[in-house]
Amino acid sequence: MARHLTSARSDIIANRQLDVWEIAWVWTYPVAAREQIAPLEALLYHSFHPQSPLINGTVPPRAPSIFRIPEPEQKVQVMSDREINERRDPAQRLPRQAEHYAQVVGHFLAVKESKQIARAMRAHFQRLAKYHEMLLGIADAEGIDDTEPD
Repeated sequence: MARHLTSARSDIIANRQLDVWEIAWVWTYPVAAREQIAPLEALLYHSFHPQSPLINGTVPPRAPSIFRIPEPEQKVQVMSDREINERRDPAQRLPRQAEHYAQVVGHFLAVKESKQIARAMRAHFQRLAKYHEMLLGIADAEGIDDTEPD
C-alpha cells in the first residue's frame, strides 16, 4: 500500500487518472526485498489489465512468465457492502463515469498532455461505454421503446 501512495503512484490520483470513488478493496502483496517490487507490479499489471483496463501511471515491462500471481496477503474492504452494491448500479456509475471522463479530458487538454493520461482517458472511455450499454440494457428490459414520440 505504501508503494502506491508515494511518488509516481500518487500521480494517478493527482492527475485525476484514478477515480477514488471506484475503489472498494485494497489488496496487499508484501515483498521481502525492494528489487522484487517491479517484477511483482509487472506481473500483476499484465495479469489483471486484460480483464479490466487498469489505471497505471506507466505500463511496466512484461515480467518473465516463470512467476505466478501470489495470493494477496491482505484484502481490505474500504467501503461497505451497501455502498459497493449501490455503486454497481449503472444509473449511478454512468453519470459518475461521464463526469470523471470529462475531468480527465479537461486535465489532459489544460494541464498535461501525456501518454499516461491518454491511456487513462482510453480506459475511462471504455468504462463509460460499458456503463452506457448496461443502462440501455436496463431500459430495454423495462420495455422503454425508443420509437415513442418525444
